[in-house]
Amino acid sequence: MATGGEALGIGVIGAGLISAYHLAGLQAAGGAAVRVVAARTPARAAPLARRFGVPEVVTDWRAVLDRPDIDGVVIATPDATHEEIATAAAAAGKAIMLQKPMAMSSAECRRIMAAARAARVDLQISWMHRHFEEVVHTKELLASGNLGPVHHVRMRNATAGPHEPWFFDRAHVAGGVVMQLGVHGIDLTRHLFGEIETVIATTATLRPERTFPDGRRVTSEFEDEALATYRFGGSALCSHEMSFNEAQGTDRFRLEIYCADATLLLRSGRGPLAIYAPGVTGTRGWFTPELPARAFGERHHARWLDILRGEIPADPTAEDALAGMLVVEAVYRSAKRRREEAVGPVGEES
Repeated sequence: MATGGEALGIGVIGAGLISAYHLAGLQAAGGAAVRVVAARTPARAAPLARRFGVPEVVTDWRAVLDRPDIDGVVIATPDATHEEIATAAAAAGKAIMLQKPMAMSSAECRRIMAAARAARVDLQISWMHRHFEEVVHTKELLASGNLGPVHHVRMRNATAGPHEPWFFDRAHVAGGVVMQLGVHGIDLTRHLFGEIETVIATTATLRPERTFPDGRRVTSEFEDEALATYRFGGSALCSHEMSFNEAQGTDRFRLEIYCADATLLLRSGRGPLAIYAPGVTGTRGWFTPELPARAFGERHHARWLDILRGEIPADPTAEDALAGMLVVEAVYRSAKRRREEAVGPVGEES
C-alpha cells in the first residue's frame, strides 16, 4: 500500500458507463494514480483510458491483480463476474471497490465477504447515492432528532432502462429493475432509516421486447416494474416504486420523507433538497439549504481513498450490501408468493 504522500495505485476492471463515474470521481478526489483499465477488447477500454489519462489498457483482468504497483481495484463488470474477480482480488491483496449489486445472490455476497476477511483486505461496495450532498445533509438532520419520528417514506427509482443487452440476460444478471436499479433505493432507505424488517411486493414485465437507441433488440423475461412496501424496525413505512419504463426517469432517485414535525423532499421539482420544518428552519414555508458544490463522485471516492490510507475507519458497505440483497430476495419471494415476507437476518444463511 502506498505510504506518506505517495499516490495510491488503482486499477479499473471494466470499461462501461459506470467506470467513467469511478474514473471521474478518482480524478476529482486526487491522491490516486489510475494505472490501468482492463476490458475484454482494447477498442472498448482505449477511449476511456484516453479520456482520463490512464497510461495502460489490458484485456485480461488478472494482469491488473498481478501488478505490485496496484493498491486497490474498482470492479465494474457484469454481475455474474463479481464473485470470481472480487475473490481473486482479495487473494492478491488488493483493496476492492465493487460495483453494485454486490453479486447475484446473498450466498455469493457472503463468499466474497469471507474472501476479503480471510485476506484482510478492505471491501467496499459502490453506493454512490449515499454520497450526494443532499443525502449527507438529510442524514445529519435525521440524526439531530429535531424533525420528530419518521412516519412514512416514498422512494422512487425510475429510468428508461439499460441500453446494453447483458442487463437482460440471465447468464449475466439475476434480476431486473429490482436488482439493477431498486437496490440503490433499498440501500438509501436502509442508510437513512434503519433495518427493513418486512416486505410486501408485486412485480410485472410490461415490455418483454425492447429496442435500444442504436437499433439492437432484446427479449427480456425480467421484471421492469415493481412496487414494494417496507416496514422498518421503528415501524415506519416506506413505499418504493421501481421502473425501467420512464423516458425521463427520476434523475437517480426521488425521495419524500414525512416526519412528525417536518417534510423533506430530495431531488424533486423544488431542487436537490427542500425542507418544511418551521421549528428547525425558523421559516413558515419551504427552505432550500445551500449545499456544497463538488464534482460528481468526488466525495465518494475521496472517502474511499481516505479508508485505503487508514485515515478513517472502513465503512460497512459490504455488510449493508448483503442486508440489501436479503431485502431484494424478500421482494422476489413476496411477489411470487403474494404475501408479506420477513427479511432474513444478515448473520444467518438464507
